Parts: sequence; structure tokens; C-alpha cells
Amino acid sequence: MPPVAEFHSVSKSYPIYSSPSARLKELLTLNRFSFHSDFWALRDITFDIQPGETFCVIGENGSGKSTLLQILAGILAPTTGTSTVRGRVAALLELGSGFNPEFTGRDNVFLNAAILGLTTAQTERLYPDIEAFAEIGSFINQPVKTYSSGMTVRLAFSVAIHVSPDILLVDEALAVGDIYFRQRCMRKVHELRNRGVTVVFVSHSIGDVKTIGDRTLWLDHGRIRELGPTDTVVAHYLAAMAQKDSAYLEHKPTRRAGLPLTSTSAPEVLATIPNIDHRHGDGRAHILGIAVYDEFANPLHYLTPDSRIIVRISAQACEPLDHPNVGFILRNHMGIDFAGTNTLREGTELPPMLPGDTVTVDFHMELPTIYPAHFSFSPAIADGNLIHYKMCDWVDNAITLQMGPTGSGPIYGYIHLPCKVEVNARLNPSQPHAVAR
Repeated sequence: MPPVAEFHSVSKSYPIYSSPSARLKELLTLNRFSFHSDFWALRDITFDIQPGETFCVIGENGSGKSTLLQILAGILAPTTGTSTVRGRVAALLELGSGFNPEFTGRDNVFLNAAILGLTTAQTERLYPDIEAFAEIGSFINQPVKTYSSGMTVRLAFSVAIHVSPDILLVDEALAVGDIYFRQRCMRKVHELRNRGVTVVFVSHSIGDVKTIGDRTLWLDHGRIRELGPTDTVVAHYLAAMAQKDSAYLEHKPTRRAGLPLTSTSAPEVLATIPNIDHRHGDGRAHILGIAVYDEFANPLHYLTPDSRIIVRISAQACEPLDHPNVGFILRNHMGIDFAGTNTLREGTELPPMLPGDTVTVDFHMELPTIYPAHFSFSPAIADGNLIHYKMCDWVDNAITLQMGPTGSGPIYGYIHLPCKVEVNARLNPSQPHAVAR
């Protein structure tokens, strides 16, 4: 089957005028003279989307994600290059786009359905389901201009998913919805995927992207930074964002008064990193090894809820480090940073390190009651404090262990919080309405 969408060398520019008078001058000269500069939102974008694929787009604000979706939706035309889309496209883009604020919700439902090619009779059959999913009550008969942002996105999403689209485009509009509606939307997206609907999903929620994405496109300043399997692209994106954050906070630390740099060596050094998905940093220090043990220092092959573990990390300095800080991030199976800590966060200040110095740090932890899933440990060493630091080495998903089931019953959600139950009313069959005093 041919791709449902194809971009070939697509670029999109917007004219930027220094003032309203500059725009007027250009109009008066019938565009023979230019009084504007071009801002290129997209540059030389080439990709295709296969039928039934969930194609995700990530990137920083201003990277061109919304422009790309607007071209896919047919709202914008490329400045150069060609874009081809096959099939009915339902788009949930900018909040309230396609809605007439003066019309009622019901009128906008019929208007949007007609634009997508549905007859009035078809929309009449779909309308009860659209109204029920939106759950905005009597506001369906009120002008859209009276809606809150959440009500607007509820109705827009309900229309988009009920018109039998071949391609569903979803932008960050869902971010304004409450958690209840957002969960319903994500379940609906999964249903559409299972029915073979092609989904193009733009989001800053990396957990959602990793959950539903087959392939992911990373846009950076209007250009393709990477395109490939979601897990790989997301890992590289997160690493780049962490590196950018540390560069933003970069400063030149000064040596602590009264603490001369002296050579130190760790009594026990790990030299094995079981897995390296990606690593980044300025190279002034390296993670040498990581391992996870039980409380008796026996290597662990799986995790057990409500147990004590030791996360051991060894690192070596390649250049002088004034304020070394060793830590790790614990990620769940969806790639979400579940928890993390470091030596400074736990109140331990490591001494300065000279080139060749090694340090081994043991993190003694008590695992709570966590749902069964795979969890990965990503170790890191930085130079600086908790706010201003420079990342030296970060190893993504260096070791992954399965969390075993708990023997105390099911986990509702991600974690079971320690809880004490106290019943303060005695129920007696002879006194069915007894209350505590």
C-alpha cells in the first residue's frame, strides 16, 4: 500500500516585517520590492507515513512541529517541496481551530462534519455519540465563545474521532484538558490505532510518545534531527535536553577554601556497564561501572518490592573536578523518570578529584511497593552543585531489572503508599445507623 502521507523536500517560510509600514510599502510596490525577511519554520523535510502507523513528532518549542501538522492538515501549503496526503484527515490542532465562536457547539459539529465530507444524515447519526463523549451538557447549545478552553477541546476531540478519519492529527491541544478527559482521549487513540487508523501525534509528554509511537521524528530548528524507532529517538532527545540544560547552567566553579586537590582512589572499583543506550557529557569524567545488590551485597537479577538494595556506581576523573557529584535516574518501562538521587541531594559532599582519581559510591535504598515492570538505572557524574553543574558523563539505561510481584495484593496505580486503616465506627446489625462519637 502507498504511504498515507509523503513529504519531499518540504520547506515553509513566513515573512517577517519590521513594522506595519514595511508591509504596506511592499503591497504598494505590488511585491516588486521586498521589505521583509524570511523566517524558515521548516527546512528540507522528507519523510513518509505508512497506513496504520502511529507517527510521533517531538522537539522544543519553535522547532516547527505545529507548522508540519498544519501542512499535513492542508491548512498551510509548503513554500517549496511537495506534500501528499491520502484519505480523510481529522485534525485536533490549535485550540478551537475550525470552530466559529458565534455558532453553538451543535452547529459547529455539523459544520466541521460537512467540511470533512459527511452528509447531514451521517452527522445526525453520529451526533448522539459526539455529544455523549464531549460531556459538556447543556453548553452544546450555547455559543462556543462561552466555552472554557477545556470544554472547547472536549468538543473538538469528540468530533475528530467520530468522523471515521483515515488520519488523525493530534497536537498539544490535549494538554489543556483535565486528567479524566485526557485519559479517555488516550484510550480512544489506542482504540483508533487498533482499528488501523493512522495517528500523527505531537506532544511534549515523552511518556505518551513512548507508549503509542511506532516511529518518531525529532525536529530541531525546523530541520530533521533524527527519524527512527521511538525508543532510540526519544533516548537521544532526552540526552540532548539534559546536556542543553547543564550547558545553560554552566559556570566556572571555584575550588573550595581549605580543601586542596589530593589524589584519591576507591577501595573497590566496578568496571562493567551492562548496557549503553546512549551516553553524553563533556568527557571530564567517566562512569566506569554500575551494579545493583541486595542488602547483603549479593548481585541482584530482579527487584523485589519492599526490599533493601544497594546501587553501586564507580566513576573516574579525566580532568580536575572541583565539585564531583555522582547519582542516577530510575526509569520505568515507558521511559518516564520515576525517581532519582545523587550524592549532593543526599547530603554527601565528595572531595575534589584529580585526573585518574576514582570514586565508588553506594546508594542504600528501601524500595517501596511498586507495580511489576522493568526499571532501568541511568548513572551519571557531574561537576558543580544541584543548580549549577556541568554534565561529565551520563549513561542511559545502563542496567535494567524486572520488578517482581508483591505478595501483599495488587498495586493500584504506580506505587502503594504506606497506609494505616482505622475503622472508627462499630457496625452492629441491631444498630444499623450507629455512628462513631
